[in-house]
Amino acid sequence: MACSNLTSMWVSSKPSLSDSSSLSFRTVLRPLHTSSPPSRSSSVSPLQASLRELRDRIDSVKNTQKITEAMKLVAAAKVRRAQEAVVNGRPFSETLVEVLYNINEQLQTDDIDVPLTKIRPVKKVALVVVTGDRGLCGGFNNFIIKKAEARIKELKEIGVEYTVISVGKKGNSYFLRRPYIPVDKFLEAGNLPTAKEAQAVADDVFSLFISEEVDKVELLYTKFVSLVKSEPVIHTLLPLSPKGEICDLNGNCVDAAEDELFRLTTKEGKLTVERETFRTPTADFSPILQFEQDPVQILDALLPLYLNSQILRALQESLASELAARMSAMSSASDNASDLKKSLSMVYNRKRQAKITGEILEIVAGANAQV
Repeated sequence: MACSNLTSMWVSSKPSLSDSSSLSFRTVLRPLHTSSPPSRSSSVSPLQASLRELRDRIDSVKNTQKITEAMKLVAAAKVRRAQEAVVNGRPFSETLVEVLYNINEQLQTDDIDVPLTKIRPVKKVALVVVTGDRGLCGGFNNFIIKKAEARIKELKEIGVEYTVISVGKKGNSYFLRRPYIPVDKFLEAGNLPTAKEAQAVADDVFSLFISEEVDKVELLYTKFVSLVKSEPVIHTLLPLSPKGEICDLNGNCVDAAEDELFRLTTKEGKLTVERETFRTPTADFSPILQFEQDPVQILDALLPLYLNSQILRALQESLASELAARMSAMSSASDNASDLKKSLSMVYNRKRQAKITGEILEIVAGANAQV
């Protein structure tokens, strides 16, 4: 009897599902839910997080240093070949200029019209601006573009019209963003300039000068002097330049009398550069040389070759200057990465030592508290 009463009392004490005042299943079951385990980030102390961030940053700097070292070695290998191409082509281009000059001197007494050697009043100038195709080479592209901007400003001040022939991806993107600068054509030089790329520029320059759309053609490029030095220069491409020398607008010679060659070696496990300076031999032009062909026929055959050789030479020197600038920039970046890695490692070691010291002090304090 007592058992049945207890049973009825236990049943009646259970909450009814229909009772609005009773607890819902969510309320009843809520205490049964266990709290989610703490995340890994929340359990890590600020000091440990700081150490992990420092390790990640040191690894990032190491990877960046590997990339810059590789780019430096690639640029060093390429600049050697580009410099050899420049030096080997100088005797041919200088001799060709002398031949053309001497033929032009012989034609001064004859009543012969040679359009490419004719000097006429300058009303419009064509500027051939040679830039690089890639970045990460310091201020190489900025220097030649600033040189072009300064020349454009000079032409505006004296009231002479101008047009630009842009060669190189960096120059193309620069002038495309400035529609107020008149550009005749956008061209690309490629990673290794050949006579084909030079011929494309020469054809455009030739057509502009022959049709008298322009009265003067100026070539703006970066002259290769040494591994650590390059100079943006301007020289007159058309009409024909003076004998044996390429001069700037002020009559100063911009051609190199001596070349600086280098070879890459290793010293104490690091890449080093050994330099040597020499003069490129060029045979003197004989004053008693006689031409069997008609001088006009010789000029018609040699003048396109002259244009092509001068433009190819400028493209080669510009490429050598770009690679040398990239080599120097990547060398500086590698040195900076090494310094940054060293300073970060010192900070990391200090914080790690401070963490270890703190843990030792906690252990000692706990041991002393139990005694």
